[in-house]
Amino acid sequence: MILLDSLYINNSGGKILLDYLVETLETNNIPVFYLFDERCRGDFSIVPNRRKVFMKATLMNRHFFYKRKKKKFSQVFCFGNLAPTIPLDVPVYTYFHQTLFLDVPESISFSNKAKIKVKTMILNSLKANTNIWFVQSEQIRKRLASKYKVDIDNIQLLTFYPPLKSETKSYHRRKDGFVYISNGGMHKNHENLIEAFCNFFDSSGNGILHLTISDEFPELVELINSKIELGYPIINHGFISRNDLITIYQANEYLIFPSLAESFGLGIIEATENGCKVIGADLPYMYAVCKPSLVFDPYSIKSIENAFGEATTKNIQETEQLVFNEIDKIIQILK
Repeated sequence: MILLDSLYINNSGGKILLDYLVETLETNNIPVFYLFDERCRGDFSIVPNRRKVFMKATLMNRHFFYKRKKKKFSQVFCFGNLAPTIPLDVPVYTYFHQTLFLDVPESISFSNKAKIKVKTMILNSLKANTNIWFVQSEQIRKRLASKYKVDIDNIQLLTFYPPLKSETKSYHRRKDGFVYISNGGMHKNHENLIEAFCNFFDSSGNGILHLTISDEFPELVELINSKIELGYPIINHGFISRNDLITIYQANEYLIFPSLAESFGLGIIEATENGCKVIGADLPYMYAVCKPSLVFDPYSIKSIENAFGEATTKNIQETEQLVFNEIDKIIQILK
């Protein structure tokens, strides 16, 4: 029996990837036992109760789980950046996809920086308990090897993501429509984006900005609502289904992506596959997944504002996708 340890995954892009991975493993009849975050209780009905457990995502809970079950599994796949808390006598694979454990943006608060620092210390102390690391881009591969002194030959590039495409193509895109599909984490840089868009609208009278911020981020929702009340054309869809994302992508010309840190950038791939031009942060993660149509300095409101203007007044190039889904490789490894 294989263990899939996803104890630290419960929302955002990581949860989307987890849902897809679980569905694929079950469809292929791979014998897997799952360790899930209790915040996901009610999900994963596709998995029989005898092959899953939900628990509070603490390091102590995870440690005691491994102490009790260490002889039960033939392989372990950790899908949450951290290797097991104890050495195991079976192959262990760890999927690393958190760039905040590599570089912390200056815009993040001191308290959040302190939390990340503790987590990086834990990661470093456990790194010897995995055999192979999987990462989503060559950029992350090199940075993981450098920061944590991991043998780069033990870090493999393995990209996967759930397809989000419709066979029906939209021919009625709004040419001044911009989309940013993301949660409200500090490093997602919504404040700079919103300020830049409002400045652009003040000067041009054009544009509409689509966001997806849920009530989990009340301060950001309040900021968005205040701008809407002032007459700015911002639509906050809140949490929406993946099928609804297709409609939003295909109804608008551009994905604008100002995030300060990404391990992959699922939204970039989704938007590209649905025909959007990507206007993105001039940061390494962007070039790891695509050749963007236009880039800007994400730390500069004026640079983002200028990107809005250039996109709507010039004929910018199409975006070229550089990475593709390799879920079949994971299935072959775990068979």
